[in-house]
Amino acid sequence: MMLACQRFVSVVRNSRTLSRHVTTWSPVGAAFNAQQRKVDLFQKNVGLFGVPGLSTPAGFEVAQQRALRETEQLVETACNNPPGALTVETFDQLSDSLCKVADLADFVKVGHPDPAFRDAAEKACINIGTVVERLNTNVELCRSLKNLLDNKEVLDSLDPDTRRVAELFMFDFEISGIHLDESKVRKAVSLNVNLLDLNNEFLNGTHLPNRIEKTALPEHIRHCFSIDGNSIQIGGLHADSPDELVREAAYKIFLFPNSSLLLCLDDLLTCRNELAKLVGYESFAHRALNGTMAKTPETVMKFLELLTDKLSDRYGRSQIARHWHEHCTTHQCFVLMPWDHSYFSSAVRAERYNIDPSLYSPYFSLGACMEGLNMLFSQLLGVSFQNEQPMAGEVWSEEVRKLAVVHETEGLLGYIYCDFFRRPDKPHQDCHFTIQGGRLKKDGEYQHPVVVLMLSLPPPTRSTPTLLNPGMMENLFHEMGHAMHSMLGRTRYQHVTGTRCSTDFAEVPSILMEFFATDYRVVNQFARHYQTGQPLPKSMVSRLCESKRICGAADTQLQVFYAALDQVYHGKPQNRSTTDILKKMQEKFYGLPYVPNTAWQLRFSHLIGYGAKYYSYLMSRAIASMVWRQCFQKDPFNRDMGERYRREMLAHGGSKEPMLMVEGKDTHYFSWPLPSSLSLGFLHYFSPISSFPRSPLLYV
Repeated sequence: MMLACQRFVSVVRNSRTLSRHVTTWSPVGAAFNAQQRKVDLFQKNVGLFGVPGLSTPAGFEVAQQRALRETEQLVETACNNPPGALTVETFDQLSDSLCKVADLADFVKVGHPDPAFRDAAEKACINIGTVVERLNTNVELCRSLKNLLDNKEVLDSLDPDTRRVAELFMFDFEISGIHLDESKVRKAVSLNVNLLDLNNEFLNGTHLPNRIEKTALPEHIRHCFSIDGNSIQIGGLHADSPDELVREAAYKIFLFPNSSLLLCLDDLLTCRNELAKLVGYESFAHRALNGTMAKTPETVMKFLELLTDKLSDRYGRSQIARHWHEHCTTHQCFVLMPWDHSYFSSAVRAERYNIDPSLYSPYFSLGACMEGLNMLFSQLLGVSFQNEQPMAGEVWSEEVRKLAVVHETEGLLGYIYCDFFRRPDKPHQDCHFTIQGGRLKKDGEYQHPVVVLMLSLPPPTRSTPTLLNPGMMENLFHEMGHAMHSMLGRTRYQHVTGTRCSTDFAEVPSILMEFFATDYRVVNQFARHYQTGQPLPKSMVSRLCESKRICGAADTQLQVFYAALDQVYHGKPQNRSTTDILKKMQEKFYGLPYVPNTAWQLRFSHLIGYGAKYYSYLMSRAIASMVWRQCFQKDPFNRDMGERYRREMLAHGGSKEPMLMVEGKDTHYFSWPLPSSLSLGFLHYFSPISSFPRSPLLYV
């Protein structure tokens, strides 16, 4: 009979004794600290995510056709029914039908190991995207919604969530140019369709490696890179290499300009600007920020400049250079260059606080970390994970784990597919993908949300579980914050479920989880040596937390540079090359020099998903810091605080204006004094620490 837990027994030898140490894991911890049980090959193939038909790439075509038939029926229903709540419900059904194909395909095109599946998914994304753009300029469909919003009696009868969703759908029509004449509408649709292709081309290009003749590199460093015949392939910056020459070579080769991708970026930015101007905005940034907390590019730039001033006043503009100068008094040094930033930051932290990742990793086995998350969510929110064995064909790799998320009284909340391990052709990035949004169906049942968390961790072996360094552990907590937002944002409408909210608010729950990940009271609950079972010493956690402040301002300033560059790229046309713009922004917002014949912007993949919105990480960090200090710093396990956090913030998804939640309006609990200008209020809470999204410059 299987026990409720699994025991890992290791034999530890030393010169005097032979002793046995037992570490006991919960079923969740055990599932992630062991190799996945293989799927029964004799089972019927249920299709990806249990979707019938997606057992082969051809299934995407079938799914598209089914969605298009449903779309036609729903459009007819929306246009022919009298205005009312049913109108909004029909629009949401329409959105759900298309998103079920588009969202799933959006993941499969990057996450599936089979090129045939990836190609079929990419075609589905483009086809569904084209349909969406045409629907967003469908005059008759828009009129059915406008009739509702213009009818005061009907509008007053709607509940706040339904009214908010109706307004959001109308906003989508407006930014797509529904008010334009027929010829301009056709132009807007054409631009949007063109953008779909340009987005894919640029995003794919950001991840492609660069090649160089093997003889171009000194022989003693060639082994650090991938050798293919007479050429060397460099697919990253090797920013953590202790060899200065390796870092320099990787930086200059990986970031060497690709002329076709430069043209693609130019076309992408031009197309975005042309679309924004066509539909009535000053720039793409003005269009993209309409509906966010920041509202305008001017507010964003003011926020970034104030943050730069704050960092300068508190730490000096050249914090990393100062630490470098201090370091050079006792070490033989070279001139500090951009390829040194990540390595030097880590080196200074390690030197001052004895932060060696190899000392921490044995305490952060993947199973231990998942067990820690499970315990935290259970205490804070009454939510737990249950490991489930996937059916044949349900997952795209046998290493993928499936978790059911269950509330102690509400029951099943949704599913998280954990694609955590490295494999060939898998993007080296940490991501959260929505596969299916939650919504209340007509029959009264709730459509459970389904998400994928993608990480790039080393897989376990027969003898050793996956061991995380502190940065990996924080990234896991960060991405799980997104997943829980999706699980707990149980809105009536899928259009606003979970993370489908303003981008500069969507990062708040994930960044808040990083504060839990670096609190000793939380870490002490799960950090156990995978062999001995000994807890992580408090002194090691304290040193780790203190070390994050070293070079933290410099790391934050680098993020300010990225955000400012993103704003300028999407502002009014500069009539300069993207590289010239990068040089100027780097000079203004970052202390290290531009390196000739490099084009870092071609590795800035966030320009696609976060175009004009990269500042969101910084703004969300400030807000998350407020939530932590006012709600959880005193007691990170306080159930009352956890329930209120869910009720007042997570549960709404995008169905409530984010500033209302941040400012505490219409709530009785969260009351943070933020001015309407959004300029200085939460900067008071901003503490620069070295924990930011995986950017190409810092982490590849």
